[in-house]
Amino acid sequence: MSDPTATPLVLPEGVARFRAEYRARFIPAGYRGGAHALFTFGVGGAVLVACLLQLQAVQPLEWLAAPLSLVYANLTEYFGHRFPMHRPFPGLGLVYRRHAGQHHRFFTHEAMPVESGRDFRALLFPPVLVLFFFGLFGVPVWFVLDWLLSANVAWLFIASGLAYFLNYEFLHAAYHLPPSHRLARLGLVQHLRWLHRTHHDPRRMAHCNFNITYPLGDWLFGTLRRDPG
Repeated sequence: MSDPTATPLVLPEGVARFRAEYRARFIPAGYRGGAHALFTFGVGGAVLVACLLQLQAVQPLEWLAAPLSLVYANLTEYFGHRFPMHRPFPGLGLVYRRHAGQHHRFFTHEAMPVESGRDFRALLFPPVLVLFFFGLFGVPVWFVLDWLLSANVAWLFIASGLAYFLNYEFLHAAYHLPPSHRLARLGLVQHLRWLHRTHHDPRRMAHCNFNITYPLGDWLFGTLRRDPG
């Protein structure tokens, strides 16, 4: 992904101060946003293809694992974002501080875009967390599904989860690109970005629009807000 820097942003004073502090404290000198994105989408895409190559003679009912896994992923995204990311839970304080305490101070509804590729450090999941979560939640579920149902269902679950995660990272990054960027101008991105911008209002971030991707969970649980507040 090319460097998304466009014209300099005029930031609120508090956001500008926090961004400068965050860059000094949390972004290593050797960090490259392009390399981070390449790891996320390159390695993630390769593993997704490898999972699909494991499928053999998939039966019609087994294909249902894909849409069911996508709905499960959407609701996981919703509840994970609504609760541990916006409310301090015992043992999950790091998740809360990184999201509500850092991401939402780096990006507010008045300052959504990144200023350079280095700001992807505040946007994309760290590679170590990607490996941790898929290792903790993906691998055990694969064994359970393989034992209870079939290997095809297990591989479809992992592949669907990876596809959803990559879609999540793509959309979330697109929301935080400068509005002039070609990805930010896509119709679907513009619509979903409006919902996400509303969520980044500090007054509303703990109350609405918790789906970063498609607002199924928000619609089901009454937290979808289309108005700017």
